[in-house]
Amino acid sequence: MTRVLSGIQPTGEVHLGNYLGALRQWAIDQHDADAFYCAVDLHAVTIQQDPAELRAATLGTMATLISVGLDPDVCTLFVQSHVPQHTELSWLLECTVSLGELRRMTQFKDKSARSEGGEGGGDHVSAGLFTYPALMAADILIYDADRVPVGDDQRQHLELTRDVAQRFNSRYGDTFVIPEAAIPTVGARVMDLQNPTSKMSKSAESPQGSVGIFDDPAGIARKFARAVTDSESEVRYDPETKPGVSNLLSILGAATGRSPVDAAAGYSQYGALKSDTADAVVAMLEPIAAKKAELDADPAELARIIAAGADKAEAVACETLARAKEAMGFLPK
Repeated sequence: MTRVLSGIQPTGEVHLGNYLGALRQWAIDQHDADAFYCAVDLHAVTIQQDPAELRAATLGTMATLISVGLDPDVCTLFVQSHVPQHTELSWLLECTVSLGELRRMTQFKDKSARSEGGEGGGDHVSAGLFTYPALMAADILIYDADRVPVGDDQRQHLELTRDVAQRFNSRYGDTFVIPEAAIPTVGARVMDLQNPTSKMSKSAESPQGSVGIFDDPAGIARKFARAVTDSESEVRYDPETKPGVSNLLSILGAATGRSPVDAAAGYSQYGALKSDTADAVVAMLEPIAAKKAELDADPAELARIIAAGADKAEAVACETLARAKEAMGFLPK
């Protein structure tokens, strides 16, 4: 069976775009592949985090992944830092990747520029921002992942992972599976409700434009009621000339199992479209919120699930790390 790996950082609020664009598909994919899903908390600390907030966010992220339909009895669901083999393999790969390859990573340039501008602690730019592509490579290679769903922002890192794995295999013998990029199956491209030409984001820059999956129903209704549309009145799916209306139709279609074009049928006013979209989103998110409340009320069960997931992941990671260390010539313990 094909093995798939995906991860999500435990930072910011999980929003409607995360769910419709990725997490809902993860829940489907777990039944068709040997799926590994994790909260990548080690990646989160490439910028400064409040310890208490990071701990709470990691727990919340794991509860959220279960709430959206990831079944720990079907997939391997774990916290990245609970599997120490990630960081050990990362060091081996740091000694395989070149300085020039890391310097070419566009995300380092972008994120370090933002950090120098004040994000994550003034002028401090952590070395982890520079070397974290090696950790990302370790995340993938340590589970012998065949496919990795990546967006455009991570495609360069996956190509580096492939290059590093091929170089390692060439130097030390066949050790790692060479992963393939998988174009994520997207249920809906969800845009910001206030700026429908930009994707909905975890950023706090547009709180009225982003719908958290655990927002209260009244708050969700208000955000959709204030969603930007246009000066016309015709309801049709036309992302180029009617991005706001098209975003609402995309969300309504995804929430009700229809295409955006089909979702437009019967509407002659934006008000009704906004109201119906809000109602459909609330209905879709209601069972997710109920499951999250159930997990929040039973922290011992959530801790048990997290610990069991780490054990499952570590059993695989140990084998891969041992294979890599033997290939490089490390003395067995």
